Amino acid sequence: MSTPEAVGLSSDRLGRIESFIKDKYIYTGKLPCALTQVWRRGQLAYTSVLGAADVERGKPLKADSLFRIYSMTKPVTSVAFMMLVEEGLVSLDDPVHRFIPAWRDLGVFQAGGVGAFETTRVNQPMRTIDLLRHTSGLTYGFQQRTNVDAAYRKLKLDGVDSEGGLQGYVDALGTVPLEFSPGEAWNYSVSTDVLGYLVEKISGLPFDVFLKRRIFDPLKMVDTGFYVPESQRERFTACYALTPSGKVVLQDDPEKSRFFKDPPMKSGGGGLVSTADDYMRFCRMLLNGGELDGARLLSPKTIKLMTMNHLPGGQELVQASKSLFSEAVFEGLGFGLGFAMTVDQARTKNLGSLGEYFWGGMASTAFWIDPVEDLAVVFMTQLMPSSAYPIRRELRTLVYSAMTESNG
Repeated sequence: MSTPEAVGLSSDRLGRIESFIKDKYIYTGKLPCALTQVWRRGQLAYTSVLGAADVERGKPLKADSLFRIYSMTKPVTSVAFMMLVEEGLVSLDDPVHRFIPAWRDLGVFQAGGVGAFETTRVNQPMRTIDLLRHTSGLTYGFQQRTNVDAAYRKLKLDGVDSEGGLQGYVDALGTVPLEFSPGEAWNYSVSTDVLGYLVEKISGLPFDVFLKRRIFDPLKMVDTGFYVPESQRERFTACYALTPSGKVVLQDDPEKSRFFKDPPMKSGGGGLVSTADDYMRFCRMLLNGGELDGARLLSPKTIKLMTMNHLPGGQELVQASKSLFSEAVFEGLGFGLGFAMTVDQARTKNLGSLGEYFWGGMASTAFWIDPVEDLAVVFMTQLMPSSAYPIRRELRTLVYSAMTESNG
């Protein structure tokens, strides 16, 4: 770990992060815990470990605590898929029905419900790029917006608790129409779970085995996986939820969590458990152009392509989105191949850089990577929903205001 001053940061100003989070979130009971890491110019410049891993049992958070990262799984799955693209095994413009023939005639919702849907033909086939950028026409059941997401809820197509493995999941998805014709809008969805299925089908390896052999082992992400082994259960955090009345309640007990069992459905959209150290290694690989400590996963050109705005017509998320929920809520953002990114700095009304990219998880975890400033930040906590508090915006302000040297 470097001194902050050696990498263009102020120790005093970084100290504001801990005092701010303590006073506003930990002491008030709004968040159970908070673990923050700031990496800049090749050094870990700041780390802070606050609060309780398990409030009910009085267990303090530790640097190696395990967290449910939920949708921070999506960038990992996207990297896995792009590794196969680099190998020439699949292309971004391949129709998805090349790998899922039963989806060839998947239609767009017009009327009706489960068992009696009326559909029209798509204007263009769903392509693999649509899965990466959430323009597939798929959705999430928790959106509670249409008859289509109601069908997801009825059929338990949440991508995490679904039974029957990835094959059974994809088969069930094929019985529900699309929200819209692929490529015409953005909707936060189970698209990345389908990507996990494609990784499995194209590579010939079970999805979890592919991630371990091709990503976790090379990057030395020793604590990341789809469940918590018995030997690591003491390190697993409790997860909480903020109720509509404003009360924080225990959502997932770390002594009897479903994450203790190897799940039948390996969710590429939200199934991983990880640590701050592990996820920072993943971020460092991306920041370093696809390589870390001699292990190259992707080319710098592939990372650059993934972090460009791929929304139809170059739109921003706020223009292209039909979704009632997103882990990105600011203006001035686009969406690439697994990440949101800043395309208009002024419109975000945030400190930051043009081209920084990021995402977050349902339990309020977050990360961002800023290639301009050679910066990566990982934030871990465990509170649902992620929209409960503006901690992500506040953390950006605190980190960037600690800079004494800027590259941008």
